Amino acid sequence: MRVLLKATLDTERANKLIRDGTMSEVMKGVLDRLQPEAAYFGPVGGQRTVLLVFDMQDSADLPPTGEPFFTEMNAHLEITPIMNAEDLRKGLSQLR
Repeated sequence: MRVLLKATLDTERANKLIRDGTMSEVMKGVLDRLQPEAAYFGPVGGQRTVLLVFDMQDSADLPPTGEPFFTEMNAHLEITPIMNAEDLRKGLSQLR
């Protein structure tokens, strides 16, 4: 299932990771593991935010997906099922 992960990073923890040079390693590990089809980074609501779109095969993938954000970045995490235009057309066609 395609999902949108929104991670709002804790400012103090992110500052520490940036200062000690480990932020890029942590993000590389996350990106290598999830292989997102899209990845965006920027301020949302005044806080560092990561937006990733990727395929989650199984709900059992939730713990290993979220833990790096929780343990490394003290992030607030939201994971939401989403569709692209093709998925929407397919879903709507099933309503007939």
